[in-house]
Amino acid sequence: MNPSVGVVIPTRGHRPDTLRSAALAVLGQDYPGTVEVVIVVDRGDPIQVTDQMADLMSGQALTAGWEQPFSRSAWVMANRLSPGLPGTRNTGIAALGTDLVAFCDDDDQWLPGKISAQVAALEAEPDAEFSSCAIEVEYGSRRVPRLAGTHLITRQHLVRSRMAMVHSSTFLFRRGALWVDESAPNGQNEDWDLALRAAARHPIVHVDRPLVRVRWGGSAYVTRWADRIAGLQWMLARHPDLAVDPRGAARIYGQLAFHHAALGQRWEAGRWAWRAFAARRGEPRAPIALAVATGLVSARAMLGLLHHRGHGI
Repeated sequence: MNPSVGVVIPTRGHRPDTLRSAALAVLGQDYPGTVEVVIVVDRGDPIQVTDQMADLMSGQALTAGWEQPFSRSAWVMANRLSPGLPGTRNTGIAALGTDLVAFCDDDDQWLPGKISAQVAALEAEPDAEFSSCAIEVEYGSRRVPRLAGTHLITRQHLVRSRMAMVHSSTFLFRRGALWVDESAPNGQNEDWDLALRAAARHPIVHVDRPLVRVRWGGSAYVTRWADRIAGLQWMLARHPDLAVDPRGAARIYGQLAFHHAALGQRWEAGRWAWRAFAARRGEPRAPIALAVATGLVSARAMLGLLHHRGHGI
């Protein structure tokens, strides 16, 4: 028996085209088992989203496009827990009765074979609870693969590096094993926190080929500088070992320096840049933050350059 898979797609309902693309890519997976999609609307109108996705709810979009012999279903519901991304995800988890749960953001797209590959990886590791896969970052006309270089991701991997390929839209895990922490400030770093907690229980089983297309450039999260600062401080308080590994600590301190610089807070930017240098002299985010703080380049322009190469700050 193939385990059933439930997929939570959080949305605010303000980008129906990418939402539709995300849902169709999930429903069109060639996985020989049950796939259920729940679209959870946060601070939007579930009725409007239901109307926009009516043919998906009835299965008409699938039967019109290709023969789909496997069990597929989709429905829309409102977020019933705390406003924001963590509560939206948890609402979806609670609504599902499937063996496995997966996440997909409403502006991302699963590639063919994603579910089958990750389920097979989980089944090959009897004690495994959580799986991820590599991604393909799309920014403008460019697509850049991001690979992990390993098939098992430990907590130490995630402490040393955020590992962009361990992205929320790649998550597939056993239902009931984990929930998203709703105390994450404005939803910042809730996915990193979840991955760290999962890896502490058992190494994450990783399929190291791009099976999710992650679209950068359309999210407002990345430029909410104050929220990003709060999210990193929340992570340092919640996971003290993040400050122990010199490379991982320098990365976080460099990010804090950059976000403060983006807010025009030069003194704070300089303080965190110095801490980044002290932790690891080769940390590249420290000089980048200082360049932003001194006005040599804007924070948005620097992010654009990094995103063009498939990287973030």
